[in-house]
Amino acid sequence: MENYKKFKIITYGCQMNVHESEKIAGILSELNYVMTEDEKQADIIVFNTCCIRENAEDRAFGNVGALKKLKKANKNLIIAVGGCMTQQKGFAKSFHESYPFVDIIFGTHNLDNFKLLLQKKLSSKKTIIEVLEKEGSICETTNKLRSSYPNAWVNISYGCNNFCSYCIVPYVRGRERSRKEVDIINECKSLIEDGYKEITLLGQNVNSYGNDLEGVTFASLIKKISQIEGDFRLSFMTNHPKDFNEELIKALAKSDKISKRVHLPVQAGSNRILKLMNRKYTREDYLSKVNLLRKYIPDIAITTDIMVGFPTETEEDFMDTFNLVKEVGFSGAFTFVYSRRKGTPAAEMDGQIPEDVSKNRIMALIDYQNEFNREESKKYLNKTVEILCEGYDDKKKMYLGRDTYGRMAYFSSDKELIGRFVDVKIIKTGGISLLGEVVKVK
Repeated sequence: MENYKKFKIITYGCQMNVHESEKIAGILSELNYVMTEDEKQADIIVFNTCCIRENAEDRAFGNVGALKKLKKANKNLIIAVGGCMTQQKGFAKSFHESYPFVDIIFGTHNLDNFKLLLQKKLSSKKTIIEVLEKEGSICETTNKLRSSYPNAWVNISYGCNNFCSYCIVPYVRGRERSRKEVDIINECKSLIEDGYKEITLLGQNVNSYGNDLEGVTFASLIKKISQIEGDFRLSFMTNHPKDFNEELIKALAKSDKISKRVHLPVQAGSNRILKLMNRKYTREDYLSKVNLLRKYIPDIAITTDIMVGFPTETEEDFMDTFNLVKEVGFSGAFTFVYSRRKGTPAAEMDGQIPEDVSKNRIMALIDYQNEFNREESKKYLNKTVEILCEGYDDKKKMYLGRDTYGRMAYFSSDKELIGRFVDVKIIKTGGISLLGEVVKVK
């Protein structure tokens, strides 16, 4: 092992990026690199970046810059930076000028070619800059070094066609392309055979899966995956309300393997703001789909994304959002302050909201949601729930995992439980987490 070269990957952003880092890790493992957490021991450090929000970009800039001294001390160290941030138009050139010590700059469209980029760098002293302007065909041969057992991420589509006015994703990930159904199903079968217990299907908009194929829909896909033999849980993200339909809801209701949690980003509760966001649905559309979900699956847990401070957002607009949150009763809400992204229509809009106004609004939402979560958690007290054990918390000295509704629980055991379904009796509740005692290991 001492003769092996070592790599470290630093990932920013969503689960899509986490999974793509697993692909980069798989490519490096094929080249006989092994993973390390120590930057000083690494022969190559890869940054897989995100540009959805400004703070993710800022952290990436800071962490890349911090490696300048390490690079100076170790001339053989290779630093590679890729992902959404570098895919932005004209970004690679200016980034190279600011960080000339970075060896490889690549985009989202040529991640699967990272092996060739690294080999090219190893035979050259020059910086390798390859950022393809247009997305290519889907590569099904890239190996993955998975790091999230018992959870496994499976891409079903790439890119996005929605062009929400605040979002940079269509510009850096290209148009929507669906993987072939047979490739997705075979990957899921293989993962289940290997012992993975939660399969999460990934796409910028999973609901529009198959629009570029013939004879398949997202609903038909999840029906087939849920029929695979084995003891596993099926999840997916992320949904778009405009494409979330009754066919899909019926498919969710019929399978006991599909998670009882749906992440349905609303972003705003004001029709005026939703139109400016180019979300292609109204407040009323969204609420009707929530009602339909609860008609077929009464105990469904619904989580969401909410953005405050979108350009021109008034107090009335914000209260429309706040009241929608109250009306729906979300099991969880990821709340964000609007982040101005160069190259998007919203960045050019008049009426940018002052930071202090946005902060006050988001804090009001967070306070309400936290209190709601605490009350919802109390309903678990003295109940026994099935938990998929996902890991071990070294600080708490306890195992942890989630139920089918996405609620986190902690529990103790003298047995190795990671990757097992366990029945846990809840003895204490908190804001978003539960404390329990193991009743049965399955």
